[in-house]
Amino acid sequence: MTAPDYRTVVVGAGFSGIGTAIELDRAGMGDYLIIEAGAEAGGTWYWNTYPGIGVDIPSYSYQFSFEQSPHWSRTYAPGRELKAYADHCVEKYGIRDKIRFDTEVTGAAFDEQDNLWRLSTDAGDTVTARFLVNAAGVLNVPKPPDIDGVDSFAGLTLHTARWDHSQDLTGKRVAIIGTGASAVQVIPEIAPAVERLTVFQRTPIWCFPKFDVPLPPPVRGLMRLPGGSAVQRLLSQAFVEVTFPISAQYHGVFPLAHRAEKVGRAYLRKQVKDPVLREKLTPQYAVGCKRPGFHNSYLSTYNRDNVRLVTDPIAKVTPSGVATTDGEHHDADVLILATGFRVMDVDSGTFAITGTGGRSLADFWSEHRMQAYEGVSVPGFPNFFNICGPYGYVGSSFFALIETQTRHIVRCLRRARDEQASRVEVTQEANDRYFAEMMRKRHRQIFWQDSCQKANSYYFDKNGDVPLRPATTLEASWRSRRFPLDDYAFSG
Repeated sequence: MTAPDYRTVVVGAGFSGIGTAIELDRAGMGDYLIIEAGAEAGGTWYWNTYPGIGVDIPSYSYQFSFEQSPHWSRTYAPGRELKAYADHCVEKYGIRDKIRFDTEVTGAAFDEQDNLWRLSTDAGDTVTARFLVNAAGVLNVPKPPDIDGVDSFAGLTLHTARWDHSQDLTGKRVAIIGTGASAVQVIPEIAPAVERLTVFQRTPIWCFPKFDVPLPPPVRGLMRLPGGSAVQRLLSQAFVEVTFPISAQYHGVFPLAHRAEKVGRAYLRKQVKDPVLREKLTPQYAVGCKRPGFHNSYLSTYNRDNVRLVTDPIAKVTPSGVATTDGEHHDADVLILATGFRVMDVDSGTFAITGTGGRSLADFWSEHRMQAYEGVSVPGFPNFFNICGPYGYVGSSFFALIETQTRHIVRCLRRARDEQASRVEVTQEANDRYFAEMMRKRHRQIFWQDSCQKANSYYFDKNGDVPLRPATTLEASWRSRRFPLDDYAFSG
């Protein structure tokens, strides 16, 4: 049997890859390589640097539980601080030398004879690994809009996930397509500088005020005291848990979203003066059907004389601007695509994955719907683990997801090491049982209200499923420690 180059290869050096590396080192499994497409670590926070970028979860929760930073400047950290935190973790835990930067994995195929993965890269070489962890994430690769003529625009085109800071927008006529989470942050930042900002909205977003305030030195000092950071994190986690996992995943039990809708409407009335404009900005779907926005000046930005909201559908993009179906043409010097990412697509990953029998993961999910045991493993794809797999994420901090999934993965790898197994694969029975559980529990989620059909939400995949785990953060964490290892077959 051929020996692999590495015991484990991790794809992606964002926080998912960093967290995986830390857990592998803690378990004494340091024979790994991280392959990263970017020139630096950070993942989402390396690729996304548009003006105004920041977290929409309190800083106390958006960090590893075992590595809590006392250096956050605000209750909601700006993007540059998350990038600095990623660099800090890479250095502190000695990961940098195990990262191969500027290398994109283009495909991975399982070798059934040798029980290992063969990864091809854009450098033209092949890397082999006994185990493969997909930590590439879903918020890195931009999703281009499906709009006629978008490539014909003769001016400057920017995607929020690939911002060019050498370009000055001052005094320019700017058109921005999309009003999702990134647009909510970038629109208020650029509006004061541009000559005219035209916002093309397909579906309005629920926007709520954000308790985003500077953290004075005494508050940051509390994070350095024994127990201080624990108390702050506990309060933050409770807030996060109530605002999404409980309100969205347990809507049938705790219908908190109805109250949130009243808050959202009141905030909209307070922020937007013009009743006609306010109506255009009012969502026709329930709170929670799609990801809401949190910002203190997004809605009020539409009161500016140089900002125009367009809700007529886009007919096409022309070399000089954007034409809408009402026959109007909107001239522009700069076109900003705030069109997000391919989050729930079967091929939303950054590389093709081929398991046993030559079947691709994308084909498996197309034929059998998106599914993964505990959000981690898929039958027919041995020695392969996901961090952001279907039905893994409950909706709280991504760091909670990372710690839960890496704990699950390392438990499997420990058993494989103890039994000297070269092949680890979740059983079909275990996978089917978990998927049936997800289907059985999803009726209580908020996403199945009739009004959600109007949301155009990326939560929904092409099958109409919402591959989010109907559970709390604590339940997911507990199960990562307690799931039966016999749900996997260890062999070889």
